[in-house]
Amino acid sequence: MANRPRPRSTPKQPPRWRRILKWTVAIGLTTAVLSLLALVIAVYTARASLPSFDTLKSSPNGQMIRVHAADGTVIVSLGPSYGEWIPYSQIPEPMRDAMVAVEDRRFYSHIGVDPVGIARGIQVSFERDKRVAGVSTITQQLARNVFLTSNRSYGRKVREGILALALERKFTKDQILELYLNKAYFGGGAYGIDAASRKFFGHPATSLTLPESAIIAGLVKAPSNYSPTADASAAVERGRVVLRLMQRQGVPGAAEVSAADVQGVKLAPEPMQNSVRYFTDWALPQLEMLIDETIEPLEVWTTLDLSMQRSADAAIRANTPGGAQGALVALDRGGEVRAMVGGKDYVASIYNRATQATRQPGSAFKLFVYLAALEAGRKPDDQVVDEPVTIEGWSPRNSSRRFSGTIDLRTAFAYSINTIAAKLGLEVGFGTVADMARRFGITTPINTQPSMVLGTSDVRLIDMTRAFASISQKGVAVTPYGITRVTANNQVIYQHQVDTSRVLVSPQVAAQMTDLLQTAVNTGTARAAQIGRPVAGKTGTTSSNKDGWFLGFSSGITTGVWMGRDDAKAIPGLQGGTAPARAFAAFMKQAVASRPVEQFDTQVTLPDWQLEPDDEAYYGNADAGAFVDADGNPLPPDGGTIQPRGEDDDAPPPPGAGDPDAEQQKLDQEWLDRVTGRAPRDARDARDLPPQRRPDASREAPVRQPPTTIIRDQDVPRPNQ
Repeated sequence: MANRPRPRSTPKQPPRWRRILKWTVAIGLTTAVLSLLALVIAVYTARASLPSFDTLKSSPNGQMIRVHAADGTVIVSLGPSYGEWIPYSQIPEPMRDAMVAVEDRRFYSHIGVDPVGIARGIQVSFERDKRVAGVSTITQQLARNVFLTSNRSYGRKVREGILALALERKFTKDQILELYLNKAYFGGGAYGIDAASRKFFGHPATSLTLPESAIIAGLVKAPSNYSPTADASAAVERGRVVLRLMQRQGVPGAAEVSAADVQGVKLAPEPMQNSVRYFTDWALPQLEMLIDETIEPLEVWTTLDLSMQRSADAAIRANTPGGAQGALVALDRGGEVRAMVGGKDYVASIYNRATQATRQPGSAFKLFVYLAALEAGRKPDDQVVDEPVTIEGWSPRNSSRRFSGTIDLRTAFAYSINTIAAKLGLEVGFGTVADMARRFGITTPINTQPSMVLGTSDVRLIDMTRAFASISQKGVAVTPYGITRVTANNQVIYQHQVDTSRVLVSPQVAAQMTDLLQTAVNTGTARAAQIGRPVAGKTGTTSSNKDGWFLGFSSGITTGVWMGRDDAKAIPGLQGGTAPARAFAAFMKQAVASRPVEQFDTQVTLPDWQLEPDDEAYYGNADAGAFVDADGNPLPPDGGTIQPRGEDDDAPPPPGAGDPDAEQQKLDQEWLDRVTGRAPRDARDARDLPPQRRPDASREAPVRQPPTTIIRDQDVPRPNQ
């Protein structure tokens, strides 16, 4: 048999996964090589375009900003504060060591970026569920400070890394550190260690000690928070942290320095500054959202009225009780902030209590309770019953410890009757009240417990003032703003436009609310706020006299005033109807002096005369806006137990009763017409009044003491959460 040719065997193909792996590795290596080549090209291109060392030394730091008041007056010039340029050889070694220890401990070993630091930052971000932060080297920070902006984006981070690598290729480590220490921002407008040393310690940087160096090095992380001019204790504590880092890293001489040495550093006194800085500190950070990034010098035109600002500052200083702080915000019709005072002394404390502090508003929060009730169909003349009431185990009480029976809503609001506010909150739903507050611009969390109607949720003064301003504008939303336009090189790059398109409540509801508010000023808890022209407003006082509020409007200006201690301790005698109302009146008399008198849509209407006036109105006690504990249970102002009062207890008389010299202070319409600047009614108008509201009506109606109305849990409608 002839031999047949054996078939040729085909080569065995490698497994498919090996082929995929091979191509993946090849593509990956090619990509890595191309990326590395692109990076090298980018770095050396950047290196070629970098200015010389001498040019960088002479280049300006920061951006100049001039801030104008509404009349064009320059109120603040912001920008870099420069010291002398300190060569590397003259920079104290403790200053160099402190900065490296706290900002970039591998500064002398990395190539401009620190892979170890980046890896550690990524690990920390995963452990703490936060984005990567704090991984920039000194070289990267120098690149950002000199060539880039602080915009947080991946593109900026890539450019920062490339520039850092280029800087390391062009300059020595000593040159980079010299540039960094002379250009970094240390807070308080100080750029460079010499400006910082002169500002904070009163001497040149060449004589910085190790404790002083630790404090300055600690400022770079957060200049606004740790600056000695902002918070001396925070700056010193941050200096201790830097000292511990230096000791841990074995910096020469650090071991011999104790925390007490840092504590003993003497800070230079801050030059006097006025309250205008509260306004500029609030308004200028908004530039980042209003304009595109630019290095051009800026002219910022604001809404601030210097005359009103001076009046506001004087009113707060003159009326705020000793040991307490005060704040004031005044808004014009379109939301223009005409005056802002965040405290009695900006030098002593830059903390802005008008925009940053959150405190309980007390009865001022009833604005939203009554707005919700009016929107639901209630009217100021509706009859309600002031009686004991229990809601989910909570029993609100009135400041007078009495109950007045059937009264109208106007009376209940004017005299800040807590039981009626609780009933209205239950009627419309506590969630509805919270929604109304949110609708009117309250940005802080609001609880929906029954006691919330008495103002137990913390709020900001500027938010509450905004809400009252929206009522003054007939229910149209008012948004506070401080910057009207911004120019750069005489070109307008931002112009504010007032938005009047958002209607929060109908004009009728706003008019009814104004009706209640002006009655409170003219006959109720806020009579100290009268200024000789129509005013609408509301007081607020919290438990143990910790907070006093007054918010109101007249002739287009809405003003909110808060007073209290920063540590929330009680202030004897502080009530919304006393010092805050007096500060409001002192400010508003001057603020609206040149404006025409404006009448409200509704006339002032007397409340039921026979109502027992509450303690705050005539006897100087708080209006019980929040005499409740953390669980909403009632507390007496003296911290003791509440003793029930019987029907035989004497009710306090109306103003002027039994005093011939005070007869003219009786609550009649003639008196109201006089204090509001209106012409007196004629005899026919007087005859049209209900009998109990005529000037000659009897004032002997008894006060009724009805039984308690108990509302069980199952009877309470649950608001939508």
